[in-house]
Amino acid sequence: MIRRRHGKTARRRRWEGLREKRSRSIFLLPSLLTTGNLFCGFLAMLLTVQGRYTDAGIAVLVAMVMDLLDGRVARLMKATSQFGVEYDSLADVVSFGVAPAFLMYSFALAQVGRPAWFAAFLFVICGALRLARFNVFTGVADRRYFTGLSIPAAAGVICSSVIFVNSLGLEPSRVVLAAMAIGTYLVALLMVSTFKYWSFKEIGWAQRHPAQTLLVVVLGVMVVATHPEFFVFVIFIGYAVSGPVRRLIVGRATVPEPAPATDMS
Repeated sequence: MIRRRHGKTARRRRWEGLREKRSRSIFLLPSLLTTGNLFCGFLAMLLTVQGRYTDAGIAVLVAMVMDLLDGRVARLMKATSQFGVEYDSLADVVSFGVAPAFLMYSFALAQVGRPAWFAAFLFVICGALRLARFNVFTGVADRRYFTGLSIPAAAGVICSSVIFVNSLGLEPSRVVLAAMAIGTYLVALLMVSTFKYWSFKEIGWAQRHPAQTLLVVVLGVMVVATHPEFFVFVIFIGYAVSGPVRRLIVGRATVPEPAPATDMS
């Protein structure tokens, strides 16, 4: 009987060790995706220094995919942790704050003047403030909406504009450079604004209509593939403008007054 007890204890310890290794691997996978996000942001800055602006913008877009996946994987595997939240925020500051600002400065703002390059610094500040506000209000705010433009979407606006202008193959004119500087200011302010943006977290249309969703996605990919530089730029600009447009529509919407009571006597 003593031998059996020792055998059961050894097997229990072995299974506990296997479960501990499995939990460590689960927690490691989201962190690896976050590390990939950070690496793409660092790579974007290296490519910017080399003058490869389109490749740098694509690296930031890949970082957006990594950022999207790490949160989804962590929630699916129930491997969310405070460490992962903080690590993800620090990686986002580099990939979606510093890297896009440095890209925009090197491509356009450096040629405009001192008031313009301040827009790049403002973009980094507003991005960090946006992340801090998001972490504070996580679990309290309405999951259907983001308050202020999210920093990945803001980085998408910056990078897609650089990619689109660079794809034209022409030297940007003074007017284009000034427009990009003003756009950088506006995008930075949108991040710390109170405009509501759709988060697409509570939409179950894909589960209710999988066939229609697949068809829309395939058609959307086919349309974007015809001219990716232009359509990606339009998508990000459209999402950035959706917040102020929604405020105008909802803010002007009036609550219908109740109909006056009629005398039934």
